Amino acid sequence: MATIPVTDATFDAEVRKSDIPVVVDFWAEWCGPCRQIGPALEELSAEYEGKVKIVKINVDENPNSPAELGVRGIPALFLFKDGEVVSNKVGAAPKAALATWIASAV
Repeated sequence: MATIPVTDATFDAEVRKSDIPVVVDFWAEWCGPCRQIGPALEELSAEYEGKVKIVKINVDENPNSPAELGVRGIPALFLFKDGEVVSNKVGAAPKAALATWIASAV
């Protein structure tokens, strides 16, 4: 399963109402570090299929959700469990570090 694109309109349904933990990747086309972690998130999405959902939200096209969560820099990753933020990270990280961080929620 690939990462799922999310918009401000679908954020609650895909993230807050999910029955499994969700990693939200706040990103933008122009962000180099965002593009750097993209492939790792795609791989992790497949590895955690059915256990964790990984979604991406473009901050330029969807300003409301990042504003609600106080996102100041990207890439920003937020881990939701039962509709609530349980952890977040800002900046790029290697796949192994991302996997360890995601595993803490499963």
